[in-house]
Amino acid sequence: MTTDSDPDPTAKRRRGNTRRRLLDAAYEIFAEIGFGHATVETVVDRAGFTRGAFYSNFDSLEELFLEMWAERSAVMIDELRAALDRLAADDVVDLREIVEGIEAALPLDERWWAITAEVTAHALRHPDLRQTIASREAAISDLILPIAVDLLGRIGRSIPDPGAFMQAVVAVYDGTTLQVLLEPDQPEIRERRRALFEHAIRDFSAAEQDG
Repeated sequence: MTTDSDPDPTAKRRRGNTRRRLLDAAYEIFAEIGFGHATVETVVDRAGFTRGAFYSNFDSLEELFLEMWAERSAVMIDELRAALDRLAADDVVDLREIVEGIEAALPLDERWWAITAEVTAHALRHPDLRQTIASREAAISDLILPIAVDLLGRIGRSIPDPGAFMQAVVAVYDGTTLQVLLEPDQPEIRERRRALFEHAIRDFSAAEQDG
């Protein structure tokens, strides 16, 4: 016998599979025709479900996108933590080498970048979604900040103004990611990206004083 507090494992697994297929189908649709042209019907047709299956899992395409974004953000943060662990294991203390290790772990996904750019433009025209996106961005920064504090602490640097630090790093990430994706065969653009990260990190952190 199952209760609300002890759900049927088969039903829970089936629901999880349905959400996964909807998310995967939506990613393909968003990448192919754009978020603005996607509809619930195009997503459920691709996933092989009905509108009822969609609305039993998500209230809207915006809510589905936010879950997709949360998943990808979690993966990125896990990869950053793994990069930090590798740098620590190798006893890397040079800031430039650290930047190279972290930059290599950052995602460069052309299709995902196009999706997020379009959703951001959509959010600018819809105040409620704009606030949600801004809040999610802030939450991601809050998760990344401790990684940065730990990383810089290992090389004797601190972050006096966490808000300014994260704003600078995110600005470099957003701007240079677009440049790298537009000209992927230009190695000097990737090198400038690393240099800009290094400058931002150095300028918005401080060497800790001995004693």
